[in-house]
Amino acid sequence: MDPSERLKGSNAHNQPKENVNNPHAKDGWKKMGCEDKKAAVHEEMKRMHKLPANSTYATHRLRVLNKILQLLTIQRTISQEEELELLFASLSI
Repeated sequence: MDPSERLKGSNAHNQPKENVNNPHAKDGWKKMGCEDKKAAVHEEMKRMHKLPANSTYATHRLRVLNKILQLLTIQRTISQEEELELLFASLSI
């Protein structure tokens, strides 16, 4: 299944259209080092914490960002590596 197909679904309307199928964002993440990725994720988390606490968008995005941090800190399997790439591609931060 194409990674962009996995992003389509009931929550697809919550994501800005430029995040889906953005090949440049995916390439940018592949070129970044682990520390750069962590820094970018932490910056995005700071931005999400500025949004209202009851924002479902912010809550979901923070969950995704936490999952990314978790995957960055462990020895990853191939499926976890693929999941991490999909998460990065969907965020385009």
